[in-house]
Amino acid sequence: MGKGKIIPVYGIERFNREPGKRIEYQVEIFDINRNFKVSYPHRHDDFYEILYITQGTGRYTIDLYPFQIIPGSVFFLSPGQVHELEFSDDIKGFIFLFTSAFYLFNKSNPYKIFELPFFYSIALNSPLLILKTEVQKDMVSELFHRAISESENDLPEKDEAIMALLDLILISCKRLFDGPSDEGSLKGLVLVKRFKQLIEKNCHENLSVKDFAELLKITPSHLSETVKNITGRTSTDLINDRIIIEIKRMLLQTDLTISEIGYKLNFSDQSYFSKYFKKLTGITPQHFRTGKY
Repeated sequence: MGKGKIIPVYGIERFNREPGKRIEYQVEIFDINRNFKVSYPHRHDDFYEILYITQGTGRYTIDLYPFQIIPGSVFFLSPGQVHELEFSDDIKGFIFLFTSAFYLFNKSNPYKIFELPFFYSIALNSPLLILKTEVQKDMVSELFHRAISESENDLPEKDEAIMALLDLILISCKRLFDGPSDEGSLKGLVLVKRFKQLIEKNCHENLSVKDFAELLKITPSHLSETVKNITGRTSTDLINDRIIIEIKRMLLQTDLTISEIGYKLNFSDQSYFSKYFKKLTGITPQHFRTGKY
């Protein structure tokens, strides 16, 4: 078997300013002096990231898709997404890391995170919000400053205050996103995001629409109809999109053979694996790997 380049998966503790102490959140200034202690590209396990850039430029690549960094950019990273950061020396902003357990504490709805348009983004939604006015930028900056101040002072009900400020940041950003507002569309959006989370979690298993419907405890037809209504695409399209991203990652970032990649992604037939990739991309896995297309 070939040796693959391992994409590291980091827990939130990796970013703790106090090594050895378990944390559920980390909010701080983001600049060139931040102690990263990470290699790129990498993934996060069960925690989310909000990165707000107030100065500087660069590129934030999320799941192989490059986003330009400009002042006013707010990025929202979901668990499991492979990402890579490149930025100028004058970069400045704020970063807020938090676990799902921290966000959901005292919330009765376990799917609340999926109601936010920028996490597990689908269809026309993306993990990037551009703040366009100085009023918007100042409002979000003030919320981050208050959260950092709370985190640096050991005051009564510190965690509760930071939870409230996190909610205010997310609500403020949600209001600036365009998206479905009626209850039916919102329920459908939540279901599709749960579906996409399961695709992410099981992307190496090569599961069918029927398999995912069983995990969601709904019928395949209900899943397919909801996905079509929300995204304009089929359930199979979303599954294929994620598998193709994973294949491309392995082709570019490992030295596994094409057969080994197919095996790792639960394709039993090597010939079908190559045909599958070519059908969806227009080129063979080998041509993609070599860049000769």
